[in-house]
Amino acid sequence: MTAVDSRIDRRWDQLHTWGPYGLLGVGVVLAVASADPHAAPVKWYSAWSLVGAALALQLCWHGTRVRRPGRGRAPSRSGTVYYAVRWALAFVLTWLNPFFAFYAAAGYMDADETLPPRWQRIGLLASAVTVAGAQAGGLPLAGAVQWLLFIPLLVANSGLQMVVAHLDEQERRRARERTETITELERTNVALQQALDENAALHAQLLVQAREAGVADERRRLAAEIHDTIAQGLAGIIAQLQVVINTPDPGTATDHAGRALALARHSLGEARRSVHNLAPVALEHDGLPEALTKTVAEWGEHTGVRAEFTLTGTAEHLHGEVAATLLRIVQEALSNAARHARASRVGVTLSYLGDEVILDIRDDGTGFDPLAVPVRSRAGGFGLDGMRARAERIAGSLTVESEPGLGTALSARVPLVRHDS
Repeated sequence: MTAVDSRIDRRWDQLHTWGPYGLLGVGVVLAVASADPHAAPVKWYSAWSLVGAALALQLCWHGTRVRRPGRGRAPSRSGTVYYAVRWALAFVLTWLNPFFAFYAAAGYMDADETLPPRWQRIGLLASAVTVAGAQAGGLPLAGAVQWLLFIPLLVANSGLQMVVAHLDEQERRRARERTETITELERTNVALQQALDENAALHAQLLVQAREAGVADERRRLAAEIHDTIAQGLAGIIAQLQVVINTPDPGTATDHAGRALALARHSLGEARRSVHNLAPVALEHDGLPEALTKTVAEWGEHTGVRAEFTLTGTAEHLHGEVAATLLRIVQEALSNAARHARASRVGVTLSYLGDEVILDIRDDGTGFDPLAVPVRSRAGGFGLDGMRARAERIAGSLTVESEPGLGTALSARVPLVRHDS
């Protein structure tokens, strides 16, 4: 319940509590002002006695009434007795003086809070009889004129109160429905917030698992690169030096020594590249768009292939694991293009699309048949399977489109997870 509803409810309660006192006071003042000073003392004594009884009744009810929080007083047996006694006192007082009909009108105010639903219309009709009798000229009714006035007045008073009571009941029902709807919405909001919290926790757990899997992935990649490059280079150096040792020809020895030196330099370069790729150093001081711009440019300079990077959408600061995954996919795709594609042009596009990020790598190389590529084990290489595994670990996906002679297009789609998530 809002503060405004509580304030309105409190004012209605004050009106129902003190209204009968005020109406009784108005009736007393007007009755005294209009009374005949020559009236029989018995009539005066009777009127004052009934006024005292009415006041005592109000004080007693005021001290014993039961309230329902936010809904007013609850109909009860004691409320029914109170309403009936008050009506009887008001009826007799109105018989003595028509101005006491003001006190009888108190029955219009609280019939719904004192009488059970099946008795409310009867209570309103009884109050209307008293008020209509006073309006018709006072009780008892005498003559046809008063009766002709009394009947339409009774119909008007009772009909008006019945309509008001019906509208009030409808408003109460709508208020109850609104309260139930608000309560249901609050429960739904709590459940939704819990679901969002659980989803955030699951997403955080997924990123942790992706980070741990990425560490193992990097170890396997480094081991594979050492085996494929540095170890083979060292084996070649040993073979060349073995020839130098065993040959008596100085020219042949010099030639093989030069080859050994070239292999050593190449192996040193491969070792430095492997160490550099062990962690995404490019992301230490730059965002993903800047890191991709430098990576693509350096690759193009190193290979002599025309390489372009394009950014679409509004760049956002991505979570470190997402940025590192996309950077690794680009590095692996460029490495594959340099080794196999024999392309003359490579394009990399990073697109921010609301709730996801799309990375596209295209080349105009020789292409291949994706269905004919043998499935390599995760531990044995880091080609398409490795890139696909990286994307899937952060709830993303990787698609490959290629045909022999028509180039290759890779597309990675991953959720847009911001740095502060």
